Amino acid sequence: MLDGETAAVLRAVLDEVCGGVPRSDTTKRTNVASGLLQAIREGRSSIDELRIAGQAALHTAPSMWR
Repeated sequence: MLDGETAAVLRAVLDEVCGGVPRSDTTKRTNVASGLLQAIREGRSSIDELRIAGQAALHTAPSMWR
């Protein structure tokens, strides 16, 4: 379980990385959130590491238009 501070950081990074992604695009947003959680599990918890993980997940998110 995540503590409140970590959850707040993850939410902020998710919103930052997905700034140009519509909230209705749950596939991309979910993929980014999963990438952020994976980074935390691997011990990558700095803001910069999370941004990198989020960006990587955003660019590998499945799309119905590919």
